[in-house]
Amino acid sequence: MRAITLIAALLFAQAASAQEPVPQLVPDVSQRDINIQSRFTGAELLLFGAILFPRGVVPDEQVDVAVVLRGPTRPIIVREKQKVAGIWVNAQSVDFRSAPTYYAIAASRPLDKIVDAKTAAIYELGLDQLQLSPSGEINTGELRRFTRGLVDLNNRDGLYGESSGSVDITGQVLYRARLKIPSSVPEGNYVAETLLIRNGRVIVADDSVTVSISKTGFERFITIMAQRYSLLYGALAVMLSLLLGWLAGWAFGRQ
Repeated sequence: MRAITLIAALLFAQAASAQEPVPQLVPDVSQRDINIQSRFTGAELLLFGAILFPRGVVPDEQVDVAVVLRGPTRPIIVREKQKVAGIWVNAQSVDFRSAPTYYAIAASRPLDKIVDAKTAAIYELGLDQLQLSPSGEINTGELRRFTRGLVDLNNRDGLYGESSGSVDITGQVLYRARLKIPSSVPEGNYVAETLLIRNGRVIVADDSVTVSISKTGFERFITIMAQRYSLLYGALAVMLSLLLGWLAGWAFGRQ
């Protein structure tokens, strides 16, 4: 009888926890549109928001927040350099079907302190958890090596980044984080995702905020010419080079 009562109590507790309302996130960003112009040297994006707990009751246990900003995915080829007879040449290469052009994550605490490896892999939390799919067959060791190479290159260019302890949480309700946008950032729509973490589990994941990064003015004109009218763009570039060379020769010849 006691065993039946215990089982019934456990089932009731599980049902109650399954029906327990979850908090809600109200995320936003400081800029929904970022324009790249000739003097663009980068930007700083502020991601902020509020955590709305059910019935307005803030839990006693600590909550953590991680924010992720992802750029559009594109295919990319990663080539490995080798030194042959004193000359660096291309060796092996891996073709990834899709890789984020930009990836930045910030968290309220170190990621390994707030989520386990399985959760981090599911949500791709951290540079070492990015899941890139190669177009062909490749062994696990090679895949990891080329993935680390791609991450390292983008990290040095400021296109990939990871920052722990940079999300400020006020009163377990308000949060804010700052992410750097480098001058070399590509165009496209970027998705800002906020994850609320408690007891090692992601209880809320909200990716409803989109940031548009685009070129304007003369830079946009040059980009469109190079992409849509490549032959005309190349011809104009050659003509302009010849004209500038002739003008330089004429100017120096008069001295």
